[in-house]
Amino acid sequence: MTIELIGWDIGGAHLKAVAIADDGSTQACQEPTPLWLGLDPLHRAIAAIKSALQPAANCRHAVTMTGELVDLFTDRTEGVTALIDAFGRHFAPEPLHVFAGGRGFLRPDQIRPEHAPHIASANWAATALWAATQRRESLLVDIGSTTTDLIVLAEGRPAPRGTTDCERLRFQELVYTGITRTSLMALADTAPWRGEWTGLMAEHFATTADVYRLTGELPDHADLLACADGGDKTVAASARRLARLLGCDAGAASLADWQRLARYFRDRQLSAIQQAWHRQLSTGMLEPQCSVIGAGVGRFLVQELASRLGHPYQDIADLFPPPRTTGQPSIADCAPAAAVACLLRLGS
Repeated sequence: MTIELIGWDIGGAHLKAVAIADDGSTQACQEPTPLWLGLDPLHRAIAAIKSALQPAANCRHAVTMTGELVDLFTDRTEGVTALIDAFGRHFAPEPLHVFAGGRGFLRPDQIRPEHAPHIASANWAATALWAATQRRESLLVDIGSTTTDLIVLAEGRPAPRGTTDCERLRFQELVYTGITRTSLMALADTAPWRGEWTGLMAEHFATTADVYRLTGELPDHADLLACADGGDKTVAASARRLARLLGCDAGAASLADWQRLARYFRDRQLSAIQQAWHRQLSTGMLEPQCSVIGAGVGRFLVQELASRLGHPYQDIADLFPPPRTTGQPSIADCAPAAAVACLLRLGS
C-alpha cells in the first residue's frame, strides 16, 4: 500500500490531512498549529504528519486553507503567499496543487496576487463541491472547533449566496461559533443562576471546550490547544473557568450547578446555529424536510438539530472512501482536507 495523494486543510489553529492510498483507503491526521504564534508550529505539524503518513516520493498534495486570516499576517494575500511558500519547503519537487474555489486547482508557479481572494478561506467550498457530487439536494452543516458552515446543495451543486467570509457572515452561511475555541462571552452576557439572571464578565475566562467537557460530549481529540487560562483539561478545571465568568470560585456551588450552567451555554450556541439553519431553508431552494449532512468534530450537534427539526441525517464520512483504520481524528473531522484530495483525484 502506497500513499499517492494527501489533502491538506491549513487552519489558523489546526493542520488537518487526509491521505488516500493506492488501494483507495483513507487515513486522517491532525496537529495543532497556533499560527498567531508564527510559522514554526505549521512547520512542526507538516513534518509530524509527513512522518506519520510516509507518502510516496511522487505523492500529490492538494491544499486548502483558512489560516491566512490570522493576525500574524497584515492581509490575506500575504497570508496565502506565506502558507503556500511554507508548504513548498516541505514538498518540492512533489506536485503541489492549491485549491482556488471556482477556479479549480493551481500550481504554486501559476498563482498571482489576484488569485488570493479565491484561495483564502475556501475550504468550505471544497467540502461543498465534493458533497454535491454525492448528494444532489441537502443542507451541509460543518461544525468545527472555531466556526460553523452551512451550505445549501441544490441540483447537484453548491448554492451559496456568499463566497467571501464577509458575505458568508452576512448570510449566516458562516457562523463564528465552534465546539472548543469559542469564548463564552461571545455566547451570552447574562445567564440564569440560582433562580436569577446574573451578568457575566466580558473576559476570555472560558471557552466552549469547557462547556462540552462539563456536559461529557467533548471528543478526546478535539481540544488540542491551551485552555483560556493555560490550565488543566479536567472537569474541575472547566468548572473553575466557568465560575470566573460569574465572579466567583468553583467551590461556591456544586458540580451539578456548573454542569447546569454549561447546558445553558450549549443551548445558546445551538440556538445561534439553528437560526442560521432556518435562514438557509427559508431560501426555498430545498424541501422543508430535506436531508442534512453533518461534518466536523461538532457534528454531534448537527445530528441533534436534525433529529429535533425532523430532517434525515447523514454523516459526511459516508460520502468519502473508507478509512484504513478507525482511529481519531476521523475523516469526517477533516472534511475539507478529504474533499480537496477527492476533488483532485476525481479530476485526474
